[in-house]
Amino acid sequence: MQYLHTMIRVSNLDDTLHFFCDLLGMVEINRKSNEKGRFTLVFLAAPEDEARAREDKAPMIELTYNWDPEEYSGGRNFGHLAYRVDDIYALCEKLQANGVTINRPPRDGHMAFVRTPDNISIELLQKGDALPPKEPWASMENTGTW
Repeated sequence: MQYLHTMIRVSNLDDTLHFFCDLLGMVEINRKSNEKGRFTLVFLAAPEDEARAREDKAPMIELTYNWDPEEYSGGRNFGHLAYRVDDIYALCEKLQANGVTINRPPRDGHMAFVRTPDNISIELLQKGDALPPKEPWASMENTGTW
């Protein structure tokens, strides 16, 4: 397992980038905007992690800016922790066998979400290419939120 990023939702992207980049000295690594989903993702790395972040896509902070204003309460502005895993199906099977709900199953062989006992969202991402679709995951519905 490899730590990838922590996601936080931000209400003002310019103010947040000023804080992280201008004041803390973090470096913007990547930016993605999604017109259909109406959001922008900005990935930042600490200066000493820049080379690794560019090569490995980790460790980083993911800033999620939703274009439509939203009030964040109950910790919703904190998104999730993300980890790259060797076999997403095997790990989800182990978690499920131990009573963990798979909130977003790895239907695509690439991504899943689970929650910790304290309700912190954890994103699991398959290392390398997505695995071929496999049951029971391929037809499993989402459960709850992540």
